Amino acid sequence: MDLENHVEKILWTEQQISHRVSELASEITQDFTPQNNAPAFVGVATGAFLFLADLVRKIQLPISVDFIRVDSYGLGTVSNGNPRIPFDLKVDVQGKHVILVEDIVDTGSTLSCLIDHIKSKGASSISVCTLLDKPARRKVHFELVGKGKYYCGFECPDYFVVGYGMDFAELYRNLPYIGVLKPEIYS
Repeated sequence: MDLENHVEKILWTEQQISHRVSELASEITQDFTPQNNAPAFVGVATGAFLFLADLVRKIQLPISVDFIRVDSYGLGTVSNGNPRIPFDLKVDVQGKHVILVEDIVDTGSTLSCLIDHIKSKGASSISVCTLLDKPARRKVHFELVGKGKYYCGFECPDYFVVGYGMDFAELYRNLPYIGVLKPEIYS
């Protein structure tokens, strides 16, 4: 199966992604340099794993890294609006600044759930760093905690995208770019 034949068009190339990830890492490093408490980077599994890995390698701060898993899509292309957390954090975030690292913010349901969950664990502030943001699909408003900031790589048009960690039915994560999946593949 040639996965690249399933992609209608490329939205962001490997080089564009790499450049933007470097910019985000630089911005985060500058924002957190004066703090003594190392921020905890929490990747939202599984879609954000490549983005998280590339991002934290470029952060010039002492940090901790962990993952959390949230199920909201299943094998479909639309969030079911009722996220659940089957795999929780190992790292204690009590009193820490947490930076949630997402592949894509779509309806906002998953992100709102995660922010509430991490806030309940005593995080002093919560920021979000997402590679893609789809504001056109937002249904749930989320609020950052404390001095949290919102870092966004790219604003994504309302397409179903794959690559660079993002999938459809667990495929396409290994594509080095972000592309639009042909509708006949998931219809």
